[in-house]
Amino acid sequence: MAVKDRWLLGAVAGSQVVRFDPPSVALDIQSATPETAMAQKYLLPRLPYAYNALEPVISAQIMELHHAKHHNTYVTNLNKALQDRAAALKAGNKVDIQAIINFNAGGHINHTLLWQSMAPANVPESKVEAAPRLWEAIRQQWGEDADAFRKKFNEALLGIRGSGWGWLVREGNQGPLAIVTTHDQDIVAKHQVPIFAVDMWEHAYYLQYLNGKAAYVENIWNVINWKGAEERYLGESTDSFEDLKALM
Repeated sequence: MAVKDRWLLGAVAGSQVVRFDPPSVALDIQSATPETAMAQKYLLPRLPYAYNALEPVISAQIMELHHAKHHNTYVTNLNKALQDRAAALKAGNKVDIQAIINFNAGGHINHTLLWQSMAPANVPESKVEAAPRLWEAIRQQWGEDADAFRKKFNEALLGIRGSGWGWLVREGNQGPLAIVTTHDQDIVAKHQVPIFAVDMWEHAYYLQYLNGKAAYVENIWNVINWKGAEERYLGESTDSFEDLKALM
């Protein structure tokens, strides 16, 4: 059975075409070396699309708050925690702020991957045809019916208690795919390669969907960036956060 190129959301079809810049070009991320990571100033990445580009799936209001407020807070708190840690080590005082670093570093990493995981519904990147190799692997693992994979993923998302994330990952560079969840701002396991992410924190959907979490989960499939997912599956994307992860 052929893979469907869109899970229906009627209003999407008539929406205005918007420009989509590949995340690899549009993201402004400053990476760190192991020697300088604690003093590194991490930057909020700019989005590869406008705040209203994911409407009607995700409102411009949510996108602006999510990116400019929530993600920016993780970046600000991460930089402060790294500066405090560096100063403490320089003074010879070991201060245990590892939990603060882990939480905010995870928030920065996860949200950067989230922006890369989405694309406007009316661009080629958001069609499953942009990920032929990935979808071949999905069909081999979850069956020919694309809805079977989607159902499994939705069940995992709706099964998260409290705040967290849903992920499609690859177990190592050559391993099988897996659907996994993480809580709060935990990142995926070290051996797992993230293919795409779905944010299940309430700030990602509540202003628009209220308690209709299931509707958010259904609609999010219309704005998955399958081209970016294919690149991560094939190992064509570099990990910009290797050095930051080493501090977690």
